[in-house]
Order: sequence, then C-alpha cells, then structure tokens
Amino acid sequence: RSFKRIENDNIMTKSVHVSKEKQDKGGKTQNGDIEMISKKDDEPTQVEMAPLTEVFEDETSSSTETDMESVLYPKVIIEESWLPQSWHNWLYPPHIPRSCQLLRPENIAIPACYLLVGILQGLSGPLINVYPLDLGATEAQQVTLSGIRGLPASFKLVFGFLSDNYPLGGYRRKSYMTLGWGLATISLLCLMVGSDLTLGYDTDEDGEEIRIAPDNAPSIGFLSLSFLLFGTGFWLADVMGDSIVAEKAKLEPEDKRGHIQSTCYACRFFGLMIAAPCSSIMYSYLGPNYVIALLAFLPATMLPLIYLLNEQKNAPVASTRDQCMEIWNTVCSRSVWQPMGFVYLYNVLQVGNAAWREFLKTVLHFTANQLNAILILAYVLLYLGIIAYKYYFITWSWRSVYIVTTLLNGFLSLLQVLLIKGITFGLSPFVFALGDDAFSEFIGGIQFLPTTIMMVHLCPSGSEGASYAMFTTVNNSALTASSAISTQLLRIWDVSKAAFENGDLSGMVNLTLLTTFLQVSGVLFVGLLPHTKEGLIALGSESSKSKRGGFLFLKITFLSIMYALVVGILNIVKPGWAGES
Repeated sequence: RSFKRIENDNIMTKSVHVSKEKQDKGGKTQNGDIEMISKKDDEPTQVEMAPLTEVFEDETSSSTETDMESVLYPKVIIEESWLPQSWHNWLYPPHIPRSCQLLRPENIAIPACYLLVGILQGLSGPLINVYPLDLGATEAQQVTLSGIRGLPASFKLVFGFLSDNYPLGGYRRKSYMTLGWGLATISLLCLMVGSDLTLGYDTDEDGEEIRIAPDNAPSIGFLSLSFLLFGTGFWLADVMGDSIVAEKAKLEPEDKRGHIQSTCYACRFFGLMIAAPCSSIMYSYLGPNYVIALLAFLPATMLPLIYLLNEQKNAPVASTRDQCMEIWNTVCSRSVWQPMGFVYLYNVLQVGNAAWREFLKTVLHFTANQLNAILILAYVLLYLGIIAYKYYFITWSWRSVYIVTTLLNGFLSLLQVLLIKGITFGLSPFVFALGDDAFSEFIGGIQFLPTTIMMVHLCPSGSEGASYAMFTTVNNSALTASSAISTQLLRIWDVSKAAFENGDLSGMVNLTLLTTFLQVSGVLFVGLLPHTKEGLIALGSESSKSKRGGFLFLKITFLSIMYALVVGILNIVKPGWAGES
C-alpha cells in the first residue's frame, strides 16, 4: 500500500539512504532505500511510500510471495504542482494513503458516482410525481410507476453478491458499474427515441393553463418499463460505489476513519439538494423532454471516469462457498447482530404521521409551491446535517449522537401539536411548519453517517459488496416496515379529509402524540450500540459467538427482502392495497 507525504524543503536536499545496499540502474531503490533528489528551494517535495514492485496497477493488492502486507517500502518521487502548497495539500491530504485521496484521477469516479446518484434522485423524483398525471395516468397508475422505479432496490444484495463472486472482464467493480450506468443511459435513450416527450399547452373553461400530451406520447406501460430498467442500472451502479467505499474505508488511518464515507455521502446529498428544485423548474418552463434528456446524458459522463478508476485486474476471488462461510461467521459475531439489532429496532420505531400532509393541505391550505418549498428546504438541511456530522460530530460517541438527536426530534414532533391547535407564537403557519418539518431532516442527516460508518467496519474483506448491501437492506427494510406501520395507525382515530373539513382535529392530536412517543422510544435500545469504533472492535474480539444471533439476523434480513418484494409487487398489481387514501 502506498501513501504520499508533502514537505516544504527550505534547503537543498541530497541523496539519503536508510540502507547501504545498491540501487539498480533504473534508479529504483532496493530493500528500503530512500532517495531524496536535489531540488530548488521552496519547491514541494513529494515522498511516496510505495510497494517495491514492477506493477503499481493496484495499490491495495496483496503480495503473493509474502504475508507482510503492512510493510511499506520507501521510494521517493518528485511531483510538480502548479497549485499553491496549501491547495495541493487540501486536494490530496498528505496524511492519508493515496488510494484514499478521493480527488486523485484514479479515485475521482468514487465521489462522482455518489454525486450522480444524488443528482439522478433529485431529477427523477419530481418528474415521476408530475409527468404520469400529465399523460392522463390514474392515481393507481401513479403508485404503480413509483413502485416499479423502486423495485430494483430490493435486489441490492444480489448485485453485491454477483460483483463479489463473478468478475466481468477481470474486474469486480468497474465492469458492473459501467454496466449499471450504461443501462441507465440506454433505457432512457430508447424512451426518447420511441416516443414524443414534449407537452402542449391549452386553457380550460376557467381560463387556467393545462398541459396536453401529444399523440405519440409514451404509454404508461412503456414509461414504466423504461424507468424499471433505469432503476436497475441506477441501483447496480450505486451498490458498486458502496462496495468500493467499503474497501477504501479500511485503508484510512485510525484517526481519520469515516471521512471517506462522510465525504461521499455529502456529495450525494449535495446533488439531491441541487437537482430537486432544478428538476421542478426545468419541467415547468422547458418540459419533461429536457429533464429526461438530462437523466439519460448524465450517467454516460461516468464512463471515462470509471476507465480511470484504479482496480486490480484478475484479483484473486475466494470461492462462493468460502465467501458464504465468511459472511456466516461475520453475522454470528456479537459485533454484528447486536448493533444491527439496534439499527433495525430504532428505525422500525421511526413511525411518521401519515396524515400530516393531508392536514397541511386541507386545514392549513398549503399550496403545492409551499409543500415543495418545505421539501427543498428539507433537502438543504439534510445535506447540512451530513456536513455537521463530518466536521463537528464525528468525534462524538455514537450513543451520544443518537440520544441527543432522538430527544431533539421528539421535541420538534411535539411542536406539531401546537401547530394543530393554532399556537404558532405569532409566526405564520407556513413558517412554523417550515422550521418544524425541515429541521427534522437536519437531525436525520446527523444520524445517517454513524450507521453507515459502523456498517463498513462490519464488512469482511473480499465480500464487501454482498455484506454492505445486506447491512443496508436491514436498515432500509426497517424504514419500510415503519412506513407500513404508520399507514395502519390511520385506522385508530378519524384523521380523514372529511374529519378535517368538519373541524375535528382530536384524532390528529392523538396520532401525533402516539407517533412522537414511538419515535422517542427508540432511545431505549441505545445500549445495544457501541460507543465508538473501538467498542465495536471490542465486541468482535470476544471469543463467544452466537449461531442463534446470526440465524436471527439472516432470517430478518431475508424476510425483509421478501417483504419489500411483496410490497413492491402489490403496489404495482393492486395500488392502495394497504388502505392508504
């Protein structure tokens, strides 16, 4: 493994040797020689610690002739830079390995992949919410299309397992990432070529402008198929990005663990924050054809960056049986099933108030623009939450983060009761709701990163794709279950639109208090969570393993995947099956 250290030399440096063995004619050092080449004053000297090998194609590859992977063989090179030294050190931090310097040409595809994931999520969300309705789709078809777009996410574990076990063209990550982004581009190009995506405009009887789809507009079936393939490619590439980050994160220095993930997710949520309002503006003023063209073009921009991505070709791959046994041994460890048990229990209790949006529209008469403003501000604060954790809370104990943010979120949820009763302390209902709803996303951003950092530490080497996808599946399935619970809670009290129109808000108050209690109760399980990464390692170092705990973990994981598949299929085949209005 290699890393680089930048130094400013104010004096002329000469050749220095740590051993007296000779150099070869090519200028390479042998057995630990260090060569400092004479240079001018004030020029940056770059010292590279690199494995002494003829092949530098993969910095993280292990030697086949020695087990001393951690031994670094010094070699000095000079890297000219036109940037000021402080800028150079910011772009390429000298205290971390080169393979973890994300802005290097050979690594730039990693943050770019996360940025693109956020941009595509931001662009496609508003489009799917509006365009099918302009095509004359029913509400049932609208739910169907949303279900189809998210269905491929249920196969993240399959995508990770394939990349771990079956390299394409000698690469485990690059090839599948290329395939994913290529599929995303081709699927929407076919939609653009096979149909007319423009919209005409006319006025109705009341003089209001309405959109009219052309005769050659895509059918709902064709649109659904295109976004199914788009979603498949999107989630395939996303899993590859997660797998690479899981591998890179293990190479970070101990005092910098978590910075790669926080940087990548900051890129993702920044893209989401910027793209969502841009999508709405483009759709309103330019039409859906421009939004879809952008969705088709952007994934293609990843292809040259993927080509530059540094990955060892034809790396040794353990047998499928060995990888499955490694994953089994991992999930039997207390360091896995105990903290992941907390993740599942905590997230399944984050039950939202499913009637809240209807309350804002019916009682407070919020317009579509006001609801979109709340959503956009929520995206902004979600991004700021990620940044806040990266720079301020990353040194906090994981337990402290969850305790403080959970209690603060409970306080904000109780403020909703004041809004229902009309107590806003002189503020307009919109401003009061804006701060209440959006700030909860800021808290969610702070809570997001500790979980992902913990998941990376749990991944066994060589099976990062499948194991990380499995851990995120547990997290996502808990959120899916909490959403289903929130829908079922609508049956307890009358929180229908008719009740709101009649001025009966007692059911809304009771539902808000119940969901707040459930959300805060998650803090009762925080004892299952280690304080820090060191505590997580200590759990794994204990000799006792529990096959029962491992079996229960896998059972919940696969049942959650089956539940997500069933929900996705039912949303497609029978929209409204869960009783939502």
